[in-house]
Amino acid sequence: MNATISDNIKMIQQRIEKACQSSGRDPQEVTLLLATKTVTAERIKIALQAGQTLIAENKVQELKEKYEDLKGIPHRNHFIGHLQTNKIKEILKYNVSCVHSVDRFDLAQKLHQRLTADNKTIDILIQVNTSNEESKYGADPDQVIDLVRQIAPLNSLHIKGLMTIGLLSAEAEQVRRCFQLLKQIQQQIIMLDIPNVSMQELSMGMSGDLEIAIAEGATIVRVGTAIFGQRNTPDSYYWNENLI
Repeated sequence: MNATISDNIKMIQQRIEKACQSSGRDPQEVTLLLATKTVTAERIKIALQAGQTLIAENKVQELKEKYEDLKGIPHRNHFIGHLQTNKIKEILKYNVSCVHSVDRFDLAQKLHQRLTADNKTIDILIQVNTSNEESKYGADPDQVIDLVRQIAPLNSLHIKGLMTIGLLSAEAEQVRRCFQLLKQIQQQIIMLDIPNVSMQELSMGMSGDLEIAIAEGATIVRVGTAIFGQRNTPDSYYWNENLI
């Protein structure tokens, strides 16, 4: 098990390096985030002991269950799943340093209220539904700039960039269009120079499409199955609104 996870991490790092070389990018510009949904704390420890430092959960419950087992090993926690407002307090309790999935002002406002009360700040990414699928969360691409403008004055939230899941498709060019759209929105926001808004991060690309994402400007790739193996639970369980 140890060898497999460690070997898989090396293979992913090689894929990232090769993708960066192909698109003339520095591999240092791309951060590997381990998507640890359904992965046990013991197996996550193997990855952390192999030198990885950034992990992320989709569900608050899993974050909570694994927290005690992992807190002794230096790492950072991000949150990449749909966040319900009634779970905000718990997320902050378990030292999440960045939420990738802020997609509505109501969530940002409640997050800000809790952070202000606790005298804390947090990094956030704005999630965009670039594939226009009803089963996906994320702000409508046409409404992202307005949403960023709304959230920017909330000084406990540091907007660091954008996130998208992209189309789960074997058609590479359809997937590419999702990532290109996120990059276009990023560039539009950079041109606007909105105070308290940094657009340095593009969180996009997963196990099956990280090469396309890197070619289109990803700075964070979220990899789970290619490192930890196939999950018993289908992705629809994590992305379908009715089941969350």
